Amino acid sequence: METYLQIGVISSTHGVRGEVKVYPTTEPERFLDLDRVFLDTGKEKKEYHVAGVRFFKQFAIVKFQGIDNINDIEKYKGCSLYVDREDAIELEEDEYYIADLQGLDIYTENGELFGVLRDVMETGANDVYIVDSREHGEVLIPAIHDCILDVDLEKNRMTVHLLPGLVE
Repeated sequence: METYLQIGVISSTHGVRGEVKVYPTTEPERFLDLDRVFLDTGKEKKEYHVAGVRFFKQFAIVKFQGIDNINDIEKYKGCSLYVDREDAIELEEDEYYIADLQGLDIYTENGELFGVLRDVMETGANDVYIVDSREHGEVLIPAIHDCILDVDLEKNRMTVHLLPGLVE
């Protein structure tokens, strides 16, 4: 399991006082409870404490302690922000972190290996699992109870029911 979970990506600076616009990859309200984040520079993860958060359109405007100038933060445009797993929000039943789902082996209800879950597409209604299947190529499986029969993170396994029309 991943130690860090992505919560957003710095899209640009905001103003000249060191604030950044962050595109959330989690629930935007999550940013209101942030104390510290880890910024992935590509070479290392740097820890920053959050001094303030507000929202503008679909972005979280984040201010880090000790960053008071646009020049100190501008180089991090495009970098991802993470939280430590122990600081992550608690999930409800049948909810999973995307990082934990990526790489799961996907089996059909008949016990046959179908493919590997590559990524999760977040849509308005429900998530969609992007599965790489040797036989069918890329397959999109809706994350609904009719399709997802079981998720076992310890066994790195998901069991699915393929509704008619998903593979043809």
